[in-house]
Amino acid sequence: MAEFFKQIDQSGLPVLPSGNASASAIPARRQLFGLDRAALSHVLTEMGQRAYRGKQLAEALYKQRVAHLDQVTTLPKEMRDELFTAGWDVGRPKIVESYRSVDGTERYLVQTGGQTVETVWMPEGDDGGEFSDEPGEGGKGNWKRATICVSSQIGCAVNCQFCLTAKLGLLRNLTPGEIAGQVVAVLDRHRVELNKNRVNLVFMGMGEPFLNYDNFMAAVRILIDEVGIAASRMTVSTSGIVPGILRYAKEEVRPKLAISLNAPNDEVREAIMPVNRKWDIAAVLDAVRQIPFRPREKVTFEYVMLGGVTDQPEHAEQVIRLVRSANLPAMVNLIAWNPGPGIAYNSPSSESVAAFQKLLLAAGIQTYVRRPRGRDIYAACGQLKRTTEGAALAL
Repeated sequence: MAEFFKQIDQSGLPVLPSGNASASAIPARRQLFGLDRAALSHVLTEMGQRAYRGKQLAEALYKQRVAHLDQVTTLPKEMRDELFTAGWDVGRPKIVESYRSVDGTERYLVQTGGQTVETVWMPEGDDGGEFSDEPGEGGKGNWKRATICVSSQIGCAVNCQFCLTAKLGLLRNLTPGEIAGQVVAVLDRHRVELNKNRVNLVFMGMGEPFLNYDNFMAAVRILIDEVGIAASRMTVSTSGIVPGILRYAKEEVRPKLAISLNAPNDEVREAIMPVNRKWDIAAVLDAVRQIPFRPREKVTFEYVMLGGVTDQPEHAEQVIRLVRSANLPAMVNLIAWNPGPGIAYNSPSSESVAAFQKLLLAAGIQTYVRRPRGRDIYAACGQLKRTTEGAALAL
């Protein structure tokens, strides 16, 4: 167990205080949120408490979604006071700004330490659907299902030329608690009951999850084991980080996988995605073939369509050949490029998107067109940059 906490320390999570540590000696609160049940039990047993109290604390943090220690009513007040004196607090990330689109999408700036990261709520999922603006329970609008788009880093180092997030560069990795905390903060905001409401997670926000692999997967395990969201409701997108894909292939419990292909060949992909210089399309596909896909499981190829660059019929024919030669259970998501300031690309016409999809469907490739969500508030795919523009909501 000591080695477990050593690993937590190396990844940026809090470590246990020494036996004689006092509140005055601790400069900042340490976060309980982000520790799993075993780690929480260890915190409490080190204080002389029974291990089962860790289960109670985990239930409060992840099921009841408490934001402060004084709300953990399953623990005696004396125990809560002792935790606080020892320097601990819940420490869950919180939404500090919110913006709402005409289509019902909401974009949040979530406080993580002294910085913010972006998270997106999409009622009726990320593929469109009807949304009613009539107040429902909690006054948040009526929805039957929803998708939360989650960030894994503040900024991004991959530098895709069509993505607004790339303009930030990489500021830092998020911890497991900061990744999972985005989800819990949004669930809490919309009063989601996971046993009644259908919610999917897509790790497609700021950052490249596989360049923050350990923290990302730790967050996934918390969301599955503690929060109670099934892995089958999660999808992680990677730009093609081969070492991460190979590690992912060995995971027993994992989200579904999406590959940001975005180009029909290496020449075009290298021009718009510099990561292709390190791992070309063939290397990425070889890594994906190592995944033991389950029955009916498919890898998704995400394909951002840039007007005049990747949206022509000859590009569709190349994608068809590529997907066929990959020999993988696969489907393709077509994404019309979402514009951002300072990025010199054009959105494809609706006619070219439809024609592209028609060619892929005729070739027997399962293909969908992702409806843009939240473009007017910079919440759509590739637009996340911690901007304060948009229709602000009162929190």
